[in-house]
Amino acid sequence: MPPSPLDLQLLGRMLLHSALVGAAAGLAGTLFFATLEFVTTLTLEHLAGYNPLRAHGEQLIGEVASPLPFRPWLLWAIPAIGALAAGIISARCAPETLGGGSDAIIHAFHHQGGHVRRRVPFIKGLVSVFTLGSGGSGGREGPTMLIGGSIGSIIGRYLRVSDRERRILLVAGTAAGMAAVFRTPLGAALLAVEVLHRDDFESDAVVPAVLSSVVAYSVFISFFGESTLFAHAVRYPFVPVHLPLYALMAILVSLVAAGFAGALHGVQHYTKALPLPAWSKPALGGLLLGASATPVIMLVAPSVGAEGQGLGILGGGYGAAQVAITGASWFPEGWRGVELLLLLGLVKILATSLTVGSGGSAGDFGPSLVIGGIFGGAFGRAASLVLHDPRIDPGAFALVGMATFYGGLAHVPIASLVMTCELAGSYDLLVPLMLAEGIAFVALRNRSLYHAQVPTKRESPAHRDDLIFDVLKEIRVGDVVIKDRPFISFRRDTPAREVIRQIASTAWQDAFPVLDEHGKLAGIVNAEVMRTMAADPDLSGLALADDMMAAPVSVHQADDLHVALELLLSNDARELIVLDDGGRIIGFLDEAEITKTYHGRTATKPVAMEKPKPKAH
Repeated sequence: MPPSPLDLQLLGRMLLHSALVGAAAGLAGTLFFATLEFVTTLTLEHLAGYNPLRAHGEQLIGEVASPLPFRPWLLWAIPAIGALAAGIISARCAPETLGGGSDAIIHAFHHQGGHVRRRVPFIKGLVSVFTLGSGGSGGREGPTMLIGGSIGSIIGRYLRVSDRERRILLVAGTAAGMAAVFRTPLGAALLAVEVLHRDDFESDAVVPAVLSSVVAYSVFISFFGESTLFAHAVRYPFVPVHLPLYALMAILVSLVAAGFAGALHGVQHYTKALPLPAWSKPALGGLLLGASATPVIMLVAPSVGAEGQGLGILGGGYGAAQVAITGASWFPEGWRGVELLLLLGLVKILATSLTVGSGGSAGDFGPSLVIGGIFGGAFGRAASLVLHDPRIDPGAFALVGMATFYGGLAHVPIASLVMTCELAGSYDLLVPLMLAEGIAFVALRNRSLYHAQVPTKRESPAHRDDLIFDVLKEIRVGDVVIKDRPFISFRRDTPAREVIRQIASTAWQDAFPVLDEHGKLAGIVNAEVMRTMAADPDLSGLALADDMMAAPVSVHQADDLHVALELLLSNDARELIVLDDGGRIIGFLDEAEITKTYHGRTATKPVAMEKPKPKAH
């Protein structure tokens, strides 16, 4: 039978379970955030003298009291050491923890019935702390999405829920993990239900995801206080004449996003082809990261001072996005500021591709927002310098650039739009966000950040059973039945010998109608009756069609194919008689026609997307 919509009892149980998942994921996210901050401070700041350049909302635990001596020779090696430790642990204990984590969650939802191994949350947290704490260029959100989703799956397993409920708890945990560290509860919930598909979303999981996000967010701010990740202007006034600028920025940011996806997937492909053990590949990425990032930091640091020394190249890089939004006292004005942002954006693309593409346990969500914010901020500053319009706020373009970059590349336009409004603290940017998201949605149709993402529910193995019934309910029997086809029928007084003779002469008919004096269906002669007559030949000389017929099994032309299929299955029949509004026979419908119609409706043309590559994580 088809799965029914979430009824009241099931919904109540799901909400209770989702709240439990949100609490557990919120605690896990809080612990992960605190541990990562501690390791980052120890390795990058105390050992290497590196300033991570944090965003406003990241400064929750404390900072190094005074600048420490910068040791570039040590900074060059630290990312490789952390990635090596993470690679060894991941490869030996849980290979699915290699890479960001979002793809693993999407794959588990579609192909594994929402199952995730019990060791995954602990291993993912540990290897992500090693990778990000040692300077790997990636975000916290991807790992916490996998940690939270895994917690949801594990709780569902212990509660012995159905596959459907376990998948919903997986989504709820994913939302909770994101909400705990990014502090956008509504946006996180929408992202979790939207990121699974390119052109669809998981409607059943919306309410559980919202509840788990709220609980996880509440747990996190109970420890660290309420604060948005980025500082921002109090208001971003809507200026209609700036919409063409936002449209142009969306096109340019979409081009950058396509380049980032190409670079990331290129590194993944090249790394996979290397004849090296899986555990060593993240270390190679960390080594190349240190070798490329350290010289840039050394060259730029003197011009920006100790405050901006790190430039956000290593780690999440949210401080770089913060600078693009609000500026900084050390940040150069004019075209030098635009040039510095462009340089920083290109270096961040390279750094993230080396980290995530080589299998490093770091998220791609955070860097995507950062890169989009950097290029959006650079565009806003350039537009202000060219047009001399004081109403242009580069911070507004940075925020819209964030949403455009990730929303288009991950095919989550609604979630990224809402997230940005939450980050900005208002809906002032709603109209330019809608415009930019629409452009990016079209421009990046053939690019995707996640290999495991499927176009719609129709292509998802998780919804295969749902789809059969949904498709059949949309099709009427009258649209499928072959009409005006000659068929054999009998009167009630037709002798049995004549019935047997005529049945033996047909090659296609399985159900033989018996009609009353008004020409309407009175019963059918089927194969079971024929077998009974064959067992006792003497009966054929005495019996009539009226004696041989069974209760009629028919379907109305206005019924849907789902009803027809249920009749076939419940009566163990191969063929149904189809009646019109007056109860007269207009044709026959067999199981082959239903199957043919279903396959015809569900067959899809190849979508013009990148050829899926083997997952690097």
